[in-house]
Amino acid sequence: MTAPAVPAGPSRIAVVTGASSGIGAATARQLAAAGYRVVLTARRKDRIEALAEEINAAGHQAAAYTLDVTDRTAVDEFASAFKTIGVLVNNAGGALGADTIATGDPADWRQMYETNVIGTLNITQALLPALTASGDGTVVVLSSTAGHGTYEGGGGYVAAKHAEHVLAETLRLEIVGTPVRVIEVAPGMVRTDEFALTRFGGDTEKAAKVYAGVAEPLSADDVADTITWAVTRPSHVNIDLLVVRPRAQASNTKVHREL
Repeated sequence: MTAPAVPAGPSRIAVVTGASSGIGAATARQLAAAGYRVVLTARRKDRIEALAEEINAAGHQAAAYTLDVTDRTAVDEFASAFKTIGVLVNNAGGALGADTIATGDPADWRQMYETNVIGTLNITQALLPALTASGDGTVVVLSSTAGHGTYEGGGGYVAAKHAEHVLAETLRLEIVGTPVRVIEVAPGMVRTDEFALTRFGGDTEKAAKVYAGVAEPLSADDVADTITWAVTRPSHVNIDLLVVRPRAQASNTKVHREL
């Protein structure tokens, strides 16, 4: 078994977007434990500051920076603080609604595209010079199995995640030969405190139905463990695409439920 690569020098800084909860927060904790100095970004200042305090109290290193990745001016200002970084985890994003194509709200589609795709583009473009300058950079794009298969009622989210998948795939082609890896992690069903609740506008009943009868959906820690494993492979090893689902889920539309 290959030992985890211990970050050194310029490669020790890891920026995690959408770090205020769920997979982003779990990834920040695990990367910090792996030896990275993590920079937590999200719109919710109180949450990332509390998480940074928690990580620092555990003997690791973390800093919080309030950031909306869809605001390019703010992203550029944030990126200007770094000459080099080792890792960028593009986690910010999310889903809104489960309407059909015929009834979907274009505003929801636009917001999902802005957060999942344009947000990833903004921060990746802004930090790519610093990733390259480190001599050992890694870009992680947290997409979804929705970026690799369609399902009814998910058109807007599926479209955004397909675009995010293509962004990662194209970037890998365009920067081959530079000291930067591009890793895509595509989770299936993950139960977090907020994902389904946000998708259904705070409707707890609808959110609960997503996971009804599924004995063990993935947790945020499961996905964070996968991301951390991929990031800590030796520099010459690139995990192009890693799809991770719970055992109960065979596809986006085939889930075993014990009801």
